[in-house]
Amino acid sequence: MPGAIMRSPQQMPDGGDVLDAVVIGAGWAGLGVSYWLARRGLRHSVLERGRIGETWRTQRWDLFRMNTPNLQTVMPGDCYDGPDPDGALTRDQFVTLLEDFAGRNALPIEPDTAVSELTHENGAYRLTTSHSTLWARNVIVASGSLNCPVRPVWAAALSPALRQIDASGYRSAADLPDGAVLVVGSGQSGAQIAEELADAGRAVFLATSRVGRLPRRYRGRDIMVWLLESGFLDVRREEVIRLAGRIPPRGVLGSTHTISLQALSAQGVVLLGRLTGIEDGGSLSFADDLEANVRFADEASQNVRRHVDDYISRMGIDAPVAEPDPAETVAMRQPNPTIGSLDLSRSGVTSVVWCTGFKGDFSWMRLPGALDSAGQPVHADGVAALPGLYFAGLDFASTRKSGIILAIAEEAPRLVEHIAGHS
Repeated sequence: MPGAIMRSPQQMPDGGDVLDAVVIGAGWAGLGVSYWLARRGLRHSVLERGRIGETWRTQRWDLFRMNTPNLQTVMPGDCYDGPDPDGALTRDQFVTLLEDFAGRNALPIEPDTAVSELTHENGAYRLTTSHSTLWARNVIVASGSLNCPVRPVWAAALSPALRQIDASGYRSAADLPDGAVLVVGSGQSGAQIAEELADAGRAVFLATSRVGRLPRRYRGRDIMVWLLESGFLDVRREEVIRLAGRIPPRGVLGSTHTISLQALSAQGVVLLGRLTGIEDGGSLSFADDLEANVRFADEASQNVRRHVDDYISRMGIDAPVAEPDPAETVAMRQPNPTIGSLDLSRSGVTSVVWCTGFKGDFSWMRLPGALDSAGQPVHADGVAALPGLYFAGLDFASTRKSGIILAIAEEAPRLVEHIAGHS
């Protein structure tokens, strides 16, 4: 095995061997890191709280599809050679892809092994799990930074008669009680779930937010192919923050077609402004910013198309001319008058689906300096300030590409080389 590192096992005072590394999480990020650790001959184990791809199995709805085309939904060392490069894998197909990758590469997965505590003692990392205690020189946390749903604090004040679930808990329209549904948040999950509910014949209210949009296809290619090839996804995290003032939510990208607020309204979804709170009497209040939110999404899509046009012109690529996208040309149906207050009971709303963001749960890490005041990782390109501690798969960790499966082909070998160089 090229570049393999051979090292005699070290033992701790309790008699336990010290592994070269432990990876926490067996999703695409953790499996990608494990693949490169194995290629470097580093003794390691991958700890997974459930099954391979557990978050994908349990926090995605039944009809979920990947947002990257099949051509790009590949693991390290693999390439797509199937008949549908522009298609999108279903949830279950993607889990099968992960299981197949782990099996073919004989990766050392320990399923049903949850880590309850991570500390640093006697010059090594100590991992307390549901089965035993492990020691390692290096730990790569690949448990995800977007798996713990966030709701407004006042959500608890809503009527107990309402069914409230998060995007991660939504499975299908059939699982919700009869009646209208309020979807809060028009980002990736919110827009897709609202569309699915409308397709199922449900009455849907959508509280919108300031989120961009991407066309699914443009000038003969899937937009993700253009964005990868043109370097759009390689823009550094620092530059993204400079341009937007923060890390913005990713633009809405339908898995098989463009999803716009206008198209949702044409399907019968009632568009609202941003949800701002609960009024006296229990009605919900909404900001008067619906038109601004629609305009922001339109402008984001225009900017992306302009970027692709510039790239095509600069590189002299023979690409077809742009064609109108029905989702972007359809007229918007706007409530008249604008809805600033909504009585859920009178409107027939029986369920609320919160699509208001996610964060990572790292509360089990007992490592001073590893997390910031919000409990999120402190790192530079996935490398923590604490020697031997790494994070893989974090959203926007280094570039726009970080946090999607495309990133692991570069991120995993870079982190493993850092480990090998400091071991």
